Amino acid sequence: MIILAITFTILLIIGMPVAFAVGISTLFFFISEGVPFQIIAQKMVSSTQSFSLLAVPFFVLAGNLMNETGITKRLIKFSTVLTGHMYGGLAQVSIVLSTLMGGISGSATADAAMESRILGPDMEKRGYSRGFTAAILAMGGLITSTIPPSIGLILYGVTGEVSIGRLFLAGIVPGVLLMIVFMTTVNVISRKRKYARETEKRPTFIEILKGLVENLWALLFPVILIVGIRFGIFTPSEAGAFAVVYAFIIGMFVYKELTMKKMINVLKQTAVDLAVIMLIIICSNAFGYALVTGRIPQTLADLIINVSSNSYVVLFIILAFVFIVGMFMEATANVLILTPIFLPIITNLGFDPVHFGILFMILVTMGGMTPPIGVTMYTTCSILGCPIETYTKESILFLGAVIVLLGILAFFPQIVLFLPNMVFG
Repeated sequence: MIILAITFTILLIIGMPVAFAVGISTLFFFISEGVPFQIIAQKMVSSTQSFSLLAVPFFVLAGNLMNETGITKRLIKFSTVLTGHMYGGLAQVSIVLSTLMGGISGSATADAAMESRILGPDMEKRGYSRGFTAAILAMGGLITSTIPPSIGLILYGVTGEVSIGRLFLAGIVPGVLLMIVFMTTVNVISRKRKYARETEKRPTFIEILKGLVENLWALLFPVILIVGIRFGIFTPSEAGAFAVVYAFIIGMFVYKELTMKKMINVLKQTAVDLAVIMLIIICSNAFGYALVTGRIPQTLADLIINVSSNSYVVLFIILAFVFIVGMFMEATANVLILTPIFLPIITNLGFDPVHFGILFMILVTMGGMTPPIGVTMYTTCSILGCPIETYTKESILFLGAVIVLLGILAFFPQIVLFLPNMVFG
């Protein structure tokens, strides 16, 4: 296992993409152990033979389709109506937009990149500091990764054999709480720095109702998915297929903004996105097999459990470990590698796998928003031209607020579980 660890660490340090770092380090390990190449290939290919994984390409395609149909533009307008009167108006708009986009894109990095391109320049023109702009646009991706249909939750559910329907419902309340926490933090900072409001007056009931009607098709999307899964109308994979058809019909016949040129661009972008995701999945599966061969999960479980007999101490040790690893590795790889290691430990301690899944997903995603190798952080900073040091300084308050919320969610699991328990029993 020393060869696996050393090779993987060196490849990450020299800047190799995570998927290749995982795959090459695994290959070196198997060669050193004399494992036949056929077994390596079988392990990689078998990881793609999952019906539930079909949900991933479908939801990625649906998200890209919806981004090209004018839905994002309408959601920004609606978000401005709802929060434009608050201090730090455009920053508040970005948070609400992330909440509404959660049911569409399902990807923290995709959401952060989109908002950075659309809202970033306007925020700077209105006097927001570049570091603050980058921090809030990146951190908003946490909401996207929690609100259904989160790609991360689908992968966690498939890897850990946890109900995806329950995970989707469990993500709603924490996602809304993240929105409230971020909006409160923005309000405090904006009052102190005197960041401007977008509108002087609160929206009237008629304005809100009009915004709801204009965005009805986008807002109905996650509701239809959850209701459909709950009542057995379709499985999560079939829900993804439905999402594609739904997005196509809305873009082509309702908003009439989906042209053939846009459709070709959507398919190209989806092909690239899926190539990255699937490469990480197949390499991570082989990496996981290497870990199991070397008895790493069992050894790590023994070490963690021996630290304390208190289940909450063990939980927080695991969550801290997940967050630290998230600083160095991409979220998708972390979900696929760490879920089989930590989920058995957590369930043996009596924690609900759905409850842990939400905490796990938030922390894994937040790792991508912190130095030194946060993918979402680098995406936002590169688009806005923001130095990493400036971003880091501005993100501290937001990170602190999320950690406090995670502590509350950890000690009061019913906040996460009451919706899935109420709907599924």
